[in-house]
Amino acid sequence: MSVPIVLAQIGALEIVLIVLVVAAAGFGGWAFLQYSKFKKAHGEATAIVEQARGEAERRVKEAEVEARDKTLKARDQFQKETEATRQELKGIERRLEKREDSLTEQSELLVRKEKTIESIERRLSDREKEIDTKKAEIEAALAKELDQLRQISGMNRDQACELFLKRVSEEMEQEEADIIKAVVDRANEEAATQARNIVVQSIQRLASEITMESTVASVDIPSDEMKGRVIGREGRNIRAFEKATGVDVIVDDTPGVVIVSGHDSVRREIGRRAMAKLILDGRIHPARIEEIAAETRKEVEAEMQEAGRQAIMDMKIRGVNNKIIPLLGRLRFRTSYGQNVLEHAIEVAHLSGMIAEQLGLDARLARRAGLLHDIGKAVDHEVEGGHPEIGADLLRRYGEATEVVEAAGCHHDLKPASNIYAWVVSSADAVSASRPGARRESLERYIQRLEKLESIAMQFKDKGVESAYAIQAGRELRVIVEADKADDAMATKLARDIAKQIETELTFPGEIRVTAIREKRAIEYARYVS
Repeated sequence: MSVPIVLAQIGALEIVLIVLVVAAAGFGGWAFLQYSKFKKAHGEATAIVEQARGEAERRVKEAEVEARDKTLKARDQFQKETEATRQELKGIERRLEKREDSLTEQSELLVRKEKTIESIERRLSDREKEIDTKKAEIEAALAKELDQLRQISGMNRDQACELFLKRVSEEMEQEEADIIKAVVDRANEEAATQARNIVVQSIQRLASEITMESTVASVDIPSDEMKGRVIGREGRNIRAFEKATGVDVIVDDTPGVVIVSGHDSVRREIGRRAMAKLILDGRIHPARIEEIAAETRKEVEAEMQEAGRQAIMDMKIRGVNNKIIPLLGRLRFRTSYGQNVLEHAIEVAHLSGMIAEQLGLDARLARRAGLLHDIGKAVDHEVEGGHPEIGADLLRRYGEATEVVEAAGCHHDLKPASNIYAWVVSSADAVSASRPGARRESLERYIQRLEKLESIAMQFKDKGVESAYAIQAGRELRVIVEADKADDAMATKLARDIAKQIETELTFPGEIRVTAIREKRAIEYARYVS
C-alpha cells in the first residue's frame, strides 16, 4: 500500500470522525433543547393545574357558602310560614269554638221557644174552646132575642134585615159625603198651596232678563236736505220704496227723522233697515231702492230662520216642522205691551219645563208646548181669528202632538183644556206676562192696584187696623194696628187674614209681604217745679 493511499484513508477517517462528532454534538444540542422545552411545558402545565385546582376550591367554597345561606333562608321562611299557619289554625279553632258556643245557645233558645209555643198553643186551644162555647151561647141568646123582636114588631127576619141595612146605608152615605167633602176641601187647600209653591219656585229659578224692547219705526237722517232725496222727483223715490217694502214712509216737519209705518212688524223692520242703508249709502233712486229692499228682506228672513232655530236648540226639542222655524223667528220682531214675543215664548218654555219637572211630567214636552203657544201671533194679521185658534190650527196642520196643539189653543182660557200640559203652559204664560217689569203698565192701573191693596187692609178696620200703606211698588203692604184694640197675637192673625184676603181678591205674580205693626207708646212729661 502506498503512502498516498494510506494518507488518504487516514484523512477520510478523520472526516468521518469529525462528522460523527458534529452529528453527536448536534443531536445532543437538539436533545437538550427538546428537554428544556419539555421542562418548561411541564412547569407551565403544573402551574395551570395548580391554578385550576385553586379556582375549583374557591368556587366549591363559594358554592358551599351560598348553599348554606339558601338553606338558612329556606329554614327561616319555612319557620315563618309554619308559624303563620299555626296562628291561622288557632284563629280558625277559636272561631269554631265561638260558633259552637253560638250554636249551643241557639239550640237552647229554640228549645225554650218550642216550649213557649207549645204553651201558647195549649192556651189558644183552650181559648178557642171557650170562644166556641160563648159563641154558641150568644147565638142562642140572639136567636131568642130575634124571636122576641119579631113577636113585638110583627116583622120577619128579612124585613128586619132590610130595615137595618137601609138605616146603615143612610148613615154611611151621610158619613161618606162628610168625608168626601172634608177630603176635597183639604185637597183643594193643599193643591192651591202646592201649586203656588211650584210656580214661585219656578219663578225664582228662572233668571230671565226683563224685556222692554219695542219695534223702532223711525230712522235718523243727517240733515233735512236728505229728506228731499228720500222723497225724490215728484215723490218717485217714496213710491218706489213703499212698493218695494210694503210700508208707508212719512216725511213731515220733524227735524232729523223719517218715519216708517206699517201694521206688519217684519215689513216695518225691513223698511226701517232698508231706509237706514239707503241714507248711509246716499244713492237713492228706484233701482237702488229695489236692490236694497231685496237684500234687506233676505237678511231679515235669514235672521228669522236663525232665531227660530236657535230658540229650538236652546229648548233642546227635536222634530219641529221646518215651516214652523221661520214663523217662530218672526216673533222676534213682534211685541206685546212692550214685551218681545219670542223672548216671552222662550221664558214661558223655561217656566213650563220647570213646573213640569216638579209635577213629575215630561219637561221636554212642556217646553215644546210653551215655546210654540204664541205661534199664531206670527200670522194673526194675515188670518182671521184670535192667535190661540190660529196657532192651534197651524200646529195641528204641521203634525204637532195633541198636548202642544191644545196648549196653544187654550192658554187664554177661551175653551176648557183636557190635558195638564195646557194648564201648565197657561200658568207659565200668566207668570211671564204679569211679573213685574215684563210688560208696560199704565200709571192709572198701577195706582189702582196700590189703592186696591190699601183698601183690602182697611176692610179690617173694625179689628184694629188704623192705616195701611203699599210700598216697594206694591210688593209690601204695611198695616198700622191700634195697640189698644189688638194684642200681639191678634196682630199676627190680622196679618195672615189680610194676606188671605189679598190672595182671594187680587191676581199678582210672586208674593206680597204683609207687615202688621203694633206699637204702644207711653208719653209722660217731666215739669220743673221751683
